[in-house]
Amino acid sequence: MRIFYAVQATGNGHIARAIELLPFLQQYGSVDVFLSGSNSNLPAALPVQYKSKGISLFYNKKGGLDYGKMVKAFQPRRVWKEARALPVDRYDLVINDFESITSLACWLKNVPCINFGHQASFQSAHTPRPASKDRMGELVLKRYAPATDYVGLHFDNYDKFIFSPVLKQSVLQATPVDKGHITVYLSHYADEIVAASLKQLPGVRFEVFSKKVKQPVTDGNITFIPINNEGFNQSMITSRGVITGAGFETPAEALYLGKRLLCLPIKGQYEQWCNAAALEQFNVPVVPSIGANFAAVVDDWLQSPLPKQLQLRQSTGEIVRHAVHKGLSLRQHEPGFTLKGLLAPEDILAVG
Repeated sequence: MRIFYAVQATGNGHIARAIELLPFLQQYGSVDVFLSGSNSNLPAALPVQYKSKGISLFYNKKGGLDYGKMVKAFQPRRVWKEARALPVDRYDLVINDFESITSLACWLKNVPCINFGHQASFQSAHTPRPASKDRMGELVLKRYAPATDYVGLHFDNYDKFIFSPVLKQSVLQATPVDKGHITVYLSHYADEIVAASLKQLPGVRFEVFSKKVKQPVTDGNITFIPINNEGFNQSMITSRGVITGAGFETPAEALYLGKRLLCLPIKGQYEQWCNAAALEQFNVPVVPSIGANFAAVVDDWLQSPLPKQLQLRQSTGEIVRHAVHKGLSLRQHEPGFTLKGLLAPEDILAVG
């Protein structure tokens, strides 16, 4: 069986998940990866056969989205051209982790596909949302990468098609210990903004993972470390706690390890605020931004009770098996690709 696996390369979470999923997918056949996006920092140790700049998210230095850079990078003609050229019709199974060009290609070529990943879980009204919903945010989550069917991942099984997070084997097999430091990954903030607050807590050691540094650099109580999968995993496993955005993979791993967790959602990224609403159900404190009192917030957090620990209800193998069987069933029984009334193809570009 030939499997086409589209991976969104906006941020590091999708790539990290793909690396974990790959061996399980390869049990069912050969896998070709389409890597789409230009805003990740992890090396993609994947069988990449197709690449695109995709439609990426970019961040400013103060924790928000850089809309000007995003608009400048968006090229509708290129997206249509790449969608027409993408050979999704040559594969037995198309699995799409929130990638819009693949969705468009499947529509154009009448090929069914599975939207597999965290964003797929937002097709359900039962998935947590913040008190104030964002109409454009909902539109993006539901229509950015439409599919024939969905297999979602989230912190809890909020609906029948939503499964447990896919965690790294190194995390699943780890024995957590507390060596006293705090692991920090806030890629949506400049290092100097993070450091200005953390230096106000000289008695606490911080390991800050940075896009800027090429080798570890220590500045007082802070060690800046280049972003890499293995180093980050080890830091988190041996940490006292984790400070990060309200993404999906890192908070899920921290909760699974029983670590203290503090989250700062990216401003303007609705999905992260939805995740924050879910994390609050685990008693995780959510901070809207790094403000003048951030050091005091961190100090209070270090004295607070531990959050509720994440329990995995399905293994990675079970989740992949479900997705593969669902995809093959669609190929056998669906007359062709249908968006189930969600979206017209031109809307994909409008939303992007």
